[in-house]
Amino acid sequence: MMQTNINGDYRQHLTSLLMRESLMDKDVEISTEDKLVEAPIIRMLPDTHVVKIGGRSIIDAGRAITYPVIKALGTLLESKKLIIGAGGGVRTRHVFSIGIDLGMPTGVLATLAQADALGNAHILGALLAPYGVVAIPPEIFGHLLPLFIRTVPGVIFSGVPPYSLWEHPPAIGRVPPHGSDAGAFLLAECFGCESVTLVKDVDGLFDQDPKQNSSANFIREISTSEIRQRDFQTLPFERILIDLLEHSRLIKRVQIVNGLHPETIIAAVAGEQVGTMIYGD
Repeated sequence: MMQTNINGDYRQHLTSLLMRESLMDKDVEISTEDKLVEAPIIRMLPDTHVVKIGGRSIIDAGRAITYPVIKALGTLLESKKLIIGAGGGVRTRHVFSIGIDLGMPTGVLATLAQADALGNAHILGALLAPYGVVAIPPEIFGHLLPLFIRTVPGVIFSGVPPYSLWEHPPAIGRVPPHGSDAGAFLLAECFGCESVTLVKDVDGLFDQDPKQNSSANFIREISTSEIRQRDFQTLPFERILIDLLEHSRLIKRVQIVNGLHPETIIAAVAGEQVGTMIYGD
């Protein structure tokens, strides 16, 4: 504590970088940049990989598609620490349709989406139980994640971030912008994980929807600025991920791989480029 005399003001103040500062001042915000402070951002789980499993593209496809993915994850768990995120899938889309028809606001839709993703997390937890993997309830996930990841080879979480009623309003429409892709990325950014892999049912990003146009061209790697410039009609990941990548401090790229070819998951976590690599400028 220190006491200052500014125009007769003798109030006590904490000695700190942000003492007496407005946190809404642009100069103050800039002063918190990594290069201007002595301590860099720490990586809490630098040896851990985040893998997000698509709900609609993988789990909803049933046993024939999901079981090989489970086997690939089991292989990885023999040597890697994994945090596995689950998307909501078809049920979430159905709930969104009903909620929008009933006039539900975005925050309510986000709360419902989180519940659906949690259901898929428990499905993955049951299938991966023989490998010692557990699905962690959202209420304790963030607080106890380091403990769990040092105790078991991997953990599973509801990929949808817990914004719930505080979800950000989207620029267009009412569908919550932060889904399980964003949740997996934000988790990896916070804990400083080694990599982020998004498992879909396509090889990665194409210049057109490959499911609608067989002549679509595959894009091996691309920057967020180029994605904005090219203004793709559709993307195999949540658009909010572009903003997150551009503002991230620790995670600079994510890879999209095809879960219909489970070996690509193993290769991606091992550091190989087997899908589309997206990186922030």
